[in-house]
Amino acid sequence: MVSYGQYCPISRAAEVLGERWTVVILRNILLGATTFNAIADGAPGLSRTLLSKRLRELARAGVIDILPNPSGRGSVYVPTAAGRDAWATMESLGIWAARWLELQPTHANPDVVLWSWVNNCLAVERLPERRVVVEFRFHDQPERRRRYWVLFGPDRAEVCLKPPGYDIDLVVEAQALSFARWHAGAIEWGQAIRSGGITVTGPTRLARALPTWNRRSHFAPHVTAESAR
Repeated sequence: MVSYGQYCPISRAAEVLGERWTVVILRNILLGATTFNAIADGAPGLSRTLLSKRLRELARAGVIDILPNPSGRGSVYVPTAAGRDAWATMESLGIWAARWLELQPTHANPDVVLWSWVNNCLAVERLPERRVVVEFRFHDQPERRRRYWVLFGPDRAEVCLKPPGYDIDLVVEAQALSFARWHAGAIEWGQAIRSGGITVTGPTRLARALPTWNRRSHFAPHVTAESAR
């Protein structure tokens, strides 16, 4: 962790939170990802070596505690009071970005959007009473990011990177940017459908219910014309 050598609180905060991937890692922990693999799932592209390094740095800074996993395997990573207090700062950054920064194709990794849906924006009270399997196809993405399967159940959902072995109930074909903009609250589901950015194949009842299983983004009210274009 590099010091700026300045007394200024902003520069001191940047020493801790300004390192690459650190804010993303802390975001995942504050959203409830407490194991190494759960944190990594919400940070595709981050090497496990760098993740280990950043976790140790956050622990040394007093932002998280690294504790033995009660299951007996590995560790759990939990925010300290300082870490929990950082959420207000991170939320302010998110509101600023929602207002002023345009969502670009480079921000539309389906791994992250689906992770966020399942782990942060899942409308549990609206989920179906039986398991519903949705296949997502993103033809504009690299080979490994073109197909996903999400299992929606009565009280949870799970993202699969391989066919789960169940019959497919719905197929969603989407442009990654359109899908990300819908999830972020920049456009409505109906807009994405009408523009051709998202198409859904399957029973009408399920097709209509699917977008209601996504809870509106916390930052959606702050999206402006500058960031939504």
